[in-house]
Order: sequence, then structure tokens, then C-alpha cells
Amino acid sequence: MTETLPAPWHRAATGANLLGSDGTLGVTIFEEMTTLAVRTGAINLGQGFPDEDGPAEIKAAAQEAIAQGSNQYAPGKGIPELRHAISAHQQRFYGLAPDPDTEVIVTTGATEAIAASLMAFVGPGDEVLTFEPFYDSYGAIIGLSGATHVTAPLLAPDFMPDLAALEEAFSPRTRIVLINNPHNPTGAVFPAEVLQRVVDLARQHDALIITDEVYEHLTFGVRHIPVATLPGAAGRTVTISSAGKTFSFTGWKVGWLSGPEDLVSAVRTVKQFLTYSSGTPFQSAIATGLGLPDTFYEDIALTLRKKRDILSDGLRAAGLDVFTPQGTYFINVDTSPLGISDSVELARRLPALVGVAAIPVPVFCHAEGAERTKSLLRFAFCKQTAVLEEAAARLATLREQL
Repeated sequence: MTETLPAPWHRAATGANLLGSDGTLGVTIFEEMTTLAVRTGAINLGQGFPDEDGPAEIKAAAQEAIAQGSNQYAPGKGIPELRHAISAHQQRFYGLAPDPDTEVIVTTGATEAIAASLMAFVGPGDEVLTFEPFYDSYGAIIGLSGATHVTAPLLAPDFMPDLAALEEAFSPRTRIVLINNPHNPTGAVFPAEVLQRVVDLARQHDALIITDEVYEHLTFGVRHIPVATLPGAAGRTVTISSAGKTFSFTGWKVGWLSGPEDLVSAVRTVKQFLTYSSGTPFQSAIATGLGLPDTFYEDIALTLRKKRDILSDGLRAAGLDVFTPQGTYFINVDTSPLGISDSVELARRLPALVGVAAIPVPVFCHAEGAERTKSLLRFAFCKQTAVLEEAAARLATLREQL
């Protein structure tokens, strides 16, 4: 008898931890925390989006493109100007040289690139391996595909993987390894030896590698290493990034992927029946952004690092154990020094307690991982300095409010 899979929406909801134990469909944790922040007037350090725009020259480029009539469908794989800019970016920073005509696709954000990549290569009977905690959309798309989501744990305080557990997580059914580096929600930046072990295991099991590198330019004192630059990786790796995090234009939803022609062609086959194309004037503007000088990229990381430290001081003053991130927008803390063992419950109380909203880390995990991370909270520091200073002051009173 053929096994009948649950409906696609049900698989997606299950993968993203949106179904209650009684089968009730809930909302994402981001929507829940944002609603609480609005209701209480709290500072929202839950969802990771900036509260100010990126460079004026990029905005001006979008406005100019609109005025000049770049308002109709872009080619399905993206406008040539942006594809060439993406290729030049990869060459400039990493020594990679994807062919802009056959090895680069522009997508509607990194989210579409990830979805199209997974849907191109996996289905029922396959396994997709990620680290845990994992960004919630990974679980949703893996579930939607019908594949099985397998995880390998990232362990505090530095959120590096146990390499023995990573090896054990592979199986003959492993079809894709999906790596987020720099990593959301932990803020870890994986060193070459960890990434090389992933590559070696993927080769051993004949698995593809999909890398989500949207925080590639937001690292603090450590170097981002694209998986595709490592020995044995290039022929089996699809590299994904986007403009939203680097340039602080998350609402434009301009992403891209690059890799070997055969893999990119397969992804394009799926992608063209999702959005086909999007954001023509924004694509042109992001091409301008990718050509900004090295000082721009250096400055955004330095500025973000200062913001990280402002928020860290407030979290430490609250009596929390702070895990200092090496990259991304996010700080994770352990609430157990305050005698708290349920970060989900605390996250729901926090906006009313001190006027700050955060995200509980267990929602980014399966059941075993949720137990392992049950006292952890994630805060976003991609906000204006004055906002972070106020949030830090409010958080410093937490111990008194409990």
C-alpha cells in the first residue's frame, strides 16, 4: 500500500513548528512576538530587520531606474547588470568566478533561492541535513518537499558542531546538506575545518551542499569562508546570498544563487514557476550596491559590532549569560542564571515586564533540540544606536522585575 503524505500545507506547518500538540495551526513566533510588542509598546528585538534604510546611493539608483522605465518583467534569471555584478562580487571577495549567463540566478530574496533549490533536488525518501537550531523556513520547505529533516546540534557557548554527531547524522539517504553560515539564530561563524568536514562528508555520501550566506559581510573579527572555495566543494555546491542584510533593504527581496551550470539550471527550472522574476528597478539598484568600495563593507561590520556590544552590556547587567556572536544580527543568552528554564514562557512575558521583545531559541529546534536550548533567548541588534541603548537600559532591570 502506498503511504499517503499529509497535505503540503500541513507538512510545511509541521516543519516550521506551527502545529500545536492538538493539531491547532498557530502563527509564527515572529508574528506572535511582534503582536505582543505592538500591544505593550515594547522595543521589538525579535525579528531581524533594520529600523533604518541603507545607503542613499542605492535608493537613488532604484528611483532613477523607476523613472527611466525599468518597471516591467525582468528576465527570469535576473537582469544582466545584476548577474554580472554578482559574479564580480564573488570574484572580488572570494576568488570565485561564476559565469553570469549560466551559473547565476537572481531570486526573490534568499528565501526563494533556498525553496527553489530544495524543491529542485529532494522529495519523499530523501533526507536534508541542517544544523540545529535552524532558521524556521528551512523546516517548512523541507516539510513541503516531502523530504525528512535531519539535524546535527550546535552547542553553546560557541555553537560549534560536535563533529562526531555531524558524521552520525549523515546516512545513505542524505541528499542535501543545507548550511547557514554565518549562522542564524546562533551568530556562529564556522571555521575552515568545520566547513571542510561538511564537504568531505557530503562527498562521501554523494550529497549536494546548499549554503545560505546572507550574513557574509556581517562578521566580527573573523573571516567568512564560502563553502564553494574549499577543496572538493565547487562541483556540488549552490551558494545563496541576498541584498537585504548587507544593504539594509530587506523589503526589496533581492537574492541570488550561483554554482555549477547543471545545478543552477535545475534550480532555475523550479524558480521560473514560482515568481518567474521580480523587482526589476531594485535589481538595478543592488547592482550599484555590489560595486561599492571595500570601505563600505568594512564599515557596516564595524558599526554592527558596536551595536552588538551595546546590547550585550544591557543583557549582562540583567544577569543573563551572554554568548557573544561572531556574526549576523543576533545575540543569544542563557536565562538560567536567573532561575528561568522556559524561555518561551519568558519571551511571552518580557514585553510587559521590561518593554523589550525577543525570540525563544527552542522554536528553531525539533523536540530534542528544544529541550537542549529551553533556556535560551535570541535578541536582534540591527537597530539604531539610541534604540539599543534604551533597550539595554530596560533589560538591565529584568532581575528586579522577576
